[in-house]
Amino acid sequence: MNRAYYKNSISKFIRENDNSILGKLSLNHSNRQLEDLQKNAWVKQIEILKDQLNEFEGQIYFEFAIPRMGKRVDNIIIINDSIFVVEFKVGGGGFENYAQAQVLDYTLDLKNFHEGSHNAKLIPVLLATNAENQHIEIENTLNHKTVVKTNKKSLKYVLKGFIKNSSSYIDFENWESSTYKPTPTIVEAAQALYKGHSVEAISRSDSGAINLSKTANCLNRIIDDSKNNKKKTICFVTGVPGAGKTLAGLNIANERLKADEDEHAIFLSGNGPLVDVLREALARDLIKNSKENGKPITKENAKRKTNAFIQNIHHFRDEYLKHNIEPTEKVVVFDEAQRAWNKKQVSSFMKRKKGIENFEMSEPEFLIDVMNRHKDWCTIICLIGGGQEINTGEAGLEEWINSFQYKFKDWKVHYSNLITDSKNYIKTLEQKKWLSNKAKSESELHLSVSLRSFRSEKLSEFVHQFLELNTKKSKELYREIKDDFPIKSTRELSKAKDWIRKQAKGSERTRIIASSGAKRLRPLGINVKNEISAPNWFLNDKKDIRSSYFLEEIATEFDIQGLEIDWSCLAWGANFYIENNKWNYQTFRGFKWQNINQEISKSYLKNTYRVLLTRARQGMVIYLPKGSCIDHTRPDNFYDGTWNYLKEIGIEEL
Repeated sequence: MNRAYYKNSISKFIRENDNSILGKLSLNHSNRQLEDLQKNAWVKQIEILKDQLNEFEGQIYFEFAIPRMGKRVDNIIIINDSIFVVEFKVGGGGFENYAQAQVLDYTLDLKNFHEGSHNAKLIPVLLATNAENQHIEIENTLNHKTVVKTNKKSLKYVLKGFIKNSSSYIDFENWESSTYKPTPTIVEAAQALYKGHSVEAISRSDSGAINLSKTANCLNRIIDDSKNNKKKTICFVTGVPGAGKTLAGLNIANERLKADEDEHAIFLSGNGPLVDVLREALARDLIKNSKENGKPITKENAKRKTNAFIQNIHHFRDEYLKHNIEPTEKVVVFDEAQRAWNKKQVSSFMKRKKGIENFEMSEPEFLIDVMNRHKDWCTIICLIGGGQEINTGEAGLEEWINSFQYKFKDWKVHYSNLITDSKNYIKTLEQKKWLSNKAKSESELHLSVSLRSFRSEKLSEFVHQFLELNTKKSKELYREIKDDFPIKSTRELSKAKDWIRKQAKGSERTRIIASSGAKRLRPLGINVKNEISAPNWFLNDKKDIRSSYFLEEIATEFDIQGLEIDWSCLAWGANFYIENNKWNYQTFRGFKWQNINQEISKSYLKNTYRVLLTRARQGMVIYLPKGSCIDHTRPDNFYDGTWNYLKEIGIEEL
C-alpha cells in the first residue's frame, strides 16, 4: 500500500500544474465509480491549499494511508516540528461530531502506531470550506482533547499559531519511512480481512506480525499437505491472552476461502456475542462500502453474504446432527475450542433441548466425527486459550486429545509445543506422553506476543502473577507497565466513570465490566443479570444509550470474551476476594453467599477474572466497593483484603 497518492514539498506543490497533481491522484485511486465526485473534491482541495500554503515551506501529502482503519486522511502537512492531519469537508458549513471524531482518530492512530509520530507534535485539523471562524484551543488540541476547526480562508492562521515558537524540524524521509505497527481490534481486523487486506497489512510489523505470519505459513503448509496427500489433520494453536488467536483463525479461513472456494473454509465459534458482533460489524461495513461504491445493498443481503464466513459452532453442530452427510466444509476453524462441552454437558443438553436420550459423545468428539465423514481430506484448526475455561461443562483441551487417543487414530495431530511445556493446557502426564509419541510438535503454532494492548506487552504476565498472589513479581511488573498501560483503583464508581471518560479520545470506547457472579453489585447500580445486546453495546455510537459509551449497561465475561475494550472499568465483586492472603470463592444463591469448594469451579471463577483483567487495550480502573454495615451480604471483609492487596502492589488510587 502506497503511503500517499501524492507527495511533494510545499513549494513544488504550489508551482506544479493542477492537472498534473490531479492526474497523479487519479492514477493511484482505485474506485472508478466515484472518480468524478472525488476529482471535484481534489480540485477544491488543491485550490485552497495552494492559496493557504504560499507562505510556508515543508512537505505535503494527499490521501495518506491509515492502514489499521483501512482509510486515508485527506492531507498531511509537515511544517517545522508540526504535523497537521487535515480532513476536508468540501462545501460543508459545520463541524459535525462524527467528522471531528474521524480526524482525531486518524491523529491518534498515527501517534499510537506510527513510530515516527510517537513523540511528534500532531495537530488534528477539520476544514469545513464554508464554515465560520472558530476559536482555537492550542493546549487541548496538542493533548488531543479537541480538534482545530477552520475554513478555506483561515487555515494559514491556524498553521502560524502552532509553528510560531518552533525551533526544530522533522526529517520528512525518515518520518515517512518509519515503521507502522498497527494493532487492530478483532472487529477492525475482521472487516479488513473480509475486504481483502492481508494480515501483514493490518497488523504490527514487529515480532507480533512475524509471529502471526509464521503461524499462518505453518497452517497453510499443513492444509496443503493434507489436501495433496489425502490426509485428515487437526492443528492446535495456542497463545497468550490477546496474542491474536482469533485474528489468526479469521485470517486462515479467509485465505483458504480465497485460495480455493471448493474448500469452503469457515470460521466457527461457540462464543455467541463474538459471532453476533463480528457478523453485525461485517454487515454494517459491507452496506457502507456498497453505498460508497454506488451499488447499495440491503441489510438482509449483506447479512446473508457475511454470515457464511462466520458461524456459530452450535448451529453447525445442529445441522450435522440432523443430517448424517459429508460436510461441505473442508477447512474448519474452531475458535476458543477449549470451551467445547464435555460428554456430561452435551448429554444433558441433548436430552433437555433435543429430546435425544443417551447421547454418548462430547462436543469435540462429535465435531471430529462430523469432519471424519469426508472420504478424502480435511483440516480442523483449534484455537486454544490456556486457563480461559469459564463455564461449567467446558471440556478444555483434554477432551479433544481423548478423541484422537482412543477413537480417531488415523488422524494426524499437530500441536503447539506449549501444550506439553505448560500446565495451562493439559494436566495429565499420560496425555502429554501420548502427544510427544504420536503427534507432531510445531513451535509456530504458539502465538507468544500479546497484540491486544499495544501499550504493554507485559499486561498478561502481570495479570497472571496478580491472580497467583505473587506480590513481589506483581509489584515489579506494575512498575514496568503503569506508564504505558495505566491501571488505577478507586472505591467510588463515579470517580471510575469520570476517569475513563477523561482518558478516552476520539471514538475510543469506554465500558463497565463485571463478573456474572458479582450479583451483590446491584445495590450500587451494577446489575450483572441484565442482558445486553452485544452488537449494540460494542458497535453503536455515543448517542445510543445501549452502547458501552453510556456506562449504564454492564457486560460480563460471557459478553466480552474474545473482544476488546479501549478503557475499562472493572467492578470487582464479592464472589472472589482475598482474606488471610488467599483467594476466597463464593456464589450467591437466594439471599446469601455459599462457598465454592470444587476445584474446577474455583478454576472457572479465577479464569473469569483473568478474562476481565485482560480485555482493555489502553488502560483500566478497578472499582472495589466499600462494605456495608446494614447489608449482611456485603461485609467489609469481602472487599478490604482485595483493596489492601491492590495498595500493596502499588496500584494508584484515584
